[in-house]
Amino acid sequence: MPADAAVCHFSAKIGQTQVVAEVQEKQKAREEYDDALSSGQQAFLLEESEQSPDIFSLSVGSLPPEESASIRLEYVTELAVQADDGLRFCLPAVLNPRYQPQGSEGGSAQVTSVPASLVPYSLSFSARVSSPRPVCKVESNCSLDPLQYLNTEQTQASVQLAAGHKFDRDVELLIYYKDAHQPAAVVEAGQASAKPGSLMGDPVVMLSLYPEFPQAVMSKMTSCGEFVFLLDRSGSMDCPMDNSHQGETRISSARDTLLLLLKSLPVGCYFNIYSFGSRYDSIFPKSVEYSQKSMEDALKMVEKMKADMGGTEILQPLKQIFSQPCIPRQPRQFFIFTDGEVENTKEVINLVKKNAASHRCFSFGIGEGASSALITGVAKEGGGHAQFITGTDRMQPKVMQSLRFALQPAVMDISVTWDLPKGVSVTPLSPSIKNLFQGQRSLLYAQLTGESTGASDSCVTVKYRLADHPSQNQLHFSLKLTEDTGLTIHRLGARTLIRSLETEDGEPSGGVKEKVVELSVQSGVSSAFTAFIAVNKGDGKAIQGPLVRRNVPTPMMYYQACMSALSSVKNYQHCVMQQQQQCLALGAIPMPVLGCQARAMLAPCSIGNRAMPIQAVYSGMKRRKYDESEHTLSCEPQQPPREPLLQLISLQKASGSWLLEPALAAALGKTSEELEKPKPPSVTQEVWATILALIWLHGFKMEAQDEWEFLAMKAVSWLHAQKAPCVAECVDAGNALLGVKVHKDALGL
Repeated sequence: MPADAAVCHFSAKIGQTQVVAEVQEKQKAREEYDDALSSGQQAFLLEESEQSPDIFSLSVGSLPPEESASIRLEYVTELAVQADDGLRFCLPAVLNPRYQPQGSEGGSAQVTSVPASLVPYSLSFSARVSSPRPVCKVESNCSLDPLQYLNTEQTQASVQLAAGHKFDRDVELLIYYKDAHQPAAVVEAGQASAKPGSLMGDPVVMLSLYPEFPQAVMSKMTSCGEFVFLLDRSGSMDCPMDNSHQGETRISSARDTLLLLLKSLPVGCYFNIYSFGSRYDSIFPKSVEYSQKSMEDALKMVEKMKADMGGTEILQPLKQIFSQPCIPRQPRQFFIFTDGEVENTKEVINLVKKNAASHRCFSFGIGEGASSALITGVAKEGGGHAQFITGTDRMQPKVMQSLRFALQPAVMDISVTWDLPKGVSVTPLSPSIKNLFQGQRSLLYAQLTGESTGASDSCVTVKYRLADHPSQNQLHFSLKLTEDTGLTIHRLGARTLIRSLETEDGEPSGGVKEKVVELSVQSGVSSAFTAFIAVNKGDGKAIQGPLVRRNVPTPMMYYQACMSALSSVKNYQHCVMQQQQQCLALGAIPMPVLGCQARAMLAPCSIGNRAMPIQAVYSGMKRRKYDESEHTLSCEPQQPPREPLLQLISLQKASGSWLLEPALAAALGKTSEELEKPKPPSVTQEVWATILALIWLHGFKMEAQDEWEFLAMKAVSWLHAQKAPCVAECVDAGNALLGVKVHKDALGL
């Protein structure tokens, strides 16, 4: 499920009989389920995982022979706003096995996973999109039938998945509206049958805030900070970024992204890079000042990084990073890159939350099936921003958007003040706002108690300090109730309050658990401490005979994507079937070996990314490494030549300048002689090279401006500091050389 989903309805239909589930305390629901089975009744139990709120398990009990059951599950969720203003809806269709850290007890439900090609069911999916504003377009990572508008205003539309979904990716929709993302308030009436004064009986308001920061402050982007990067190097990072099996791997994309980040860092900051798998290490013992030497040392290490570190032990490197003392006047900005699915999700999120006062956390979920609970959870509790990179998405633009947020001055002392009509009081349901970013949405929920006798005009004010300047944003709204929205706002508000109570420091106390159970039962919204239980009392005839257990498997990406490279091997099908039987008997999936051919040797098998050796059939044409302590096998990949943009970026100095060298000429598609000949005599080689690089970026790579914007800003700052003569002459000569027309004002010169 999406991590923030509020499951609010569960029902089952057996034959012509429909049974609607109710929410109960989890242990009580389990006992009722067991009692129903032992008495031969049909029962259904839906439970949220206590470790990871994006995983649910459904138990269907005592179906008669040859009978089928139809399940209906409803949830409400907030749609995340993307960098290009689209709203992202994701239906997770891929559930990779969760990695269980060494030494931890397996408390969560066991998941049976098989390659997508072996899933014994299909998926049909249709969506109806409703909006106050016209819907411009809907895009997807999967094949869609054409968008159908349902009214002339184009505020209602429907779209559906083309037939034949292969379960090799999550279903992602990007929805674009006209004039989208304006500050707004929705006030929803309470449930008529609920008691006034209770959460479900009172109106609930949802506020969408889009803070606008003063331009004078925003122009002074911070040039300080401690930037800490944490990169997942577990075995699954060797999988391709998309399902074509032809593209770059996740680890190679991450290496290119780190190159871009290191080149974009401001002069005067500090940085360090950690990587982890079953163990972890760092490039420097502690964060170092950003300089040409430290940048070059780091890049040499990044170039050597491979997906060769085993499992996904993310907790220990986090503890190490948080144990490092912060550098005075250098706010810590923390970037996590992982394709991980871990069982101890809540433990990781709680650790980030405990240390939120000392850092902002930006997280990136790479590839299909990355845990949405982990990625969104650490960003939300760490006061940062989460991004998901799937299919053919390029990682670099999304990461640079997060760097843009990280370079915004930290917002301090955030407070929310309500100005409501006399007789109306407010009870916030959302935790206090921890972070604000320019133009990014913040959602607030609140319960409204009492009635106003006169005017319904209301106002909420968000005050904060930005770079030591007091600022505020206001939203005026009416208490007029909206049309029936099916209690969506109430359920989202209840889910928000339940989540904030569940993640209070440490283990939830008895009082907190009781409050969560009470809220969950009252609102009908799932929680870690409750479950949905439905029992078909039926006509009283108990089902006779022994019960047969059947596990319905979920699709996983990991095996299928990575084993594809072996498809041409003779007898491959036989060895795969043999390996599958061994692995599935253990609840395991085979660890892949890319670009290798078959012979008998010891190869690893991964149980939810835990590596263990089994007898399998592989052989390598390229150099192989087998590290017995890690049980990981890797093949040296052939490094493809870098594309010109990354080649140019790799040549930039930490100061922002470029050198006039053969490598620069090659990146610009010229010879060294062609590059040097038109240089004005009074200009240094470094100034000339830097202006040429800027012209090339503006002339040929404007579509990738999001990626090189910070590099260009550094280059322009360096050029201004040089007080170089003949800049206009250089730009004219550079345009003539490269065959473009870029004005010096466009370059920032």
